[in-house]
Amino acid sequence: MMRASDGSAIFTVLIIYDITDNKHRLKISKLLDSYGTRVQKSCYEAKLTSGQYQKLLRDIKKNLMEEDNIRIYKINGCDEIISFGTRDYNEDTEVIII
Repeated sequence: MMRASDGSAIFTVLIIYDITDNKHRLKISKLLDSYGTRVQKSCYEAKLTSGQYQKLLRDIKKNLMEEDNIRIYKINGCDEIISFGTRDYNEDTEVIII
């Protein structure tokens, strides 16, 4: 399990969204940029501590519109990520799956 410098656990979070309003979608993507890396057009991956994860949930709730569809997968445990295509992925990063 990966640990932050303070000893707290770090886990992988996958955030996917379907937001129809262009302006609002840009706002959400900028928010998510501050937490992780865009891995597809409407999908972000982040390595977060529990505190960062709770802050992400609060930030998303504050910016949520009724018609938004945002799904967050908190992944704990050890597994692997296999990526095909041109996007770089750091394979040295430990992944935690629930």
